[in-house]
Amino acid sequence: MGMIRLKIREFADEKGWTLKEVSDRSGVVYSTLRTYARSPGLATVDFTAIQKLARTFDVMIEELVEVVQE
Repeated sequence: MGMIRLKIREFADEKGWTLKEVSDRSGVVYSTLRTYARSPGLATVDFTAIQKLARTFDVMIEELVEVVQE
């Protein structure tokens, strides 16, 4: 099964935002966002959250998601 990592911290740092600010701007629950940001690899992620985050950071989904294990 593939594992992915979301590049949340990288994009937040570029914007100068904290994870709390990302949560407020995206509508993704802070505890979920924190889990996604801390994890080196996730087997499942809520696709709606990925869409919201990509929109918030103004990037394509492909830029936000990194495949870490196939």
